[in-house]
Amino acid sequence: MNWSKMNFSIKQLFFIMVGTAIYAFGLNILVIPNELMEGGVTGLALLLNYAFDLPPSYMTLIINIPLFYLGWRLFGKQSMILTIFGTVSLSVFLWLMEFSIKNQWIEPFQNNDYFLTTLYAGVASGVGLGLVFRYGGTTGGADIIARAGHKLKGWSIGKVLLAIDFVIIGVSIFYIEKEKILYTLVVVFIAARIIDFIQEGAYSAKAFTIMSEKSEEITEVISNELERGLTLFMTKGAYSKKHREAVYCVVSRREIRRMTILIKSVDPKAFIIIGDVHDVLGEGFKEEEV
Repeated sequence: MNWSKMNFSIKQLFFIMVGTAIYAFGLNILVIPNELMEGGVTGLALLLNYAFDLPPSYMTLIINIPLFYLGWRLFGKQSMILTIFGTVSLSVFLWLMEFSIKNQWIEPFQNNDYFLTTLYAGVASGVGLGLVFRYGGTTGGADIIARAGHKLKGWSIGKVLLAIDFVIIGVSIFYIEKEKILYTLVVVFIAARIIDFIQEGAYSAKAFTIMSEKSEEITEVISNELERGLTLFMTKGAYSKKHREAVYCVVSRREIRRMTILIKSVDPKAFIIIGDVHDVLGEGFKEEEV
């Protein structure tokens, strides 16, 4: 392995560790003391903690061991290394948090304002898992089951994950208050939104696809006024059978209105498609090392 690849691997491992540390902090300081829940294997570990007082740090790892074997057989070691690292890292940080709370080095966050607690818990879970996922890791568990189901049976990964979460959170109704389950849904929703935000990137832009008889004139105006790069490609109308050039251009959000005005000033009849673009890299946007 050359130095650049080694450097990249260290960066991945570092941010996976940071993500699992944040996630473990949220679980031990916010989720568990207030008897909230999580989905997946982590949720199962919390359920065993509420029912039998078993420590989540050990149970998370124990439940995942047979799943590691399944994943290793089905997907190969290369695919599983970061998953195993992320899961072990999570267990280690969960244990450190449990040890710190037991020795009163850290105080759990408990109050009667459950809305505030769920907000903090959702943010901590979202930021932690978002970093883990962004840098190629997972925390094992349900993700392995879902991928195995997809490979062996063709099941939808999303539906399998949803079914697992539904069962685990559903069973928790026998051990925690119904009101806490409703707050758990808020935690899951907030976490999911933040995970998407971190994975897609904080910077987002808009992509314009422009269909016009005056593509050359539009290209010239945008290039001169906005100084943005453009791409021309040939299209063929399904009904008219006519060939024409389409224009593709990515702009920042603040340039959307100006872009539209420029296009309409050249061709009021231009057909414009505007789509979301996330994490734009390159000249005129942001530069980022991978």
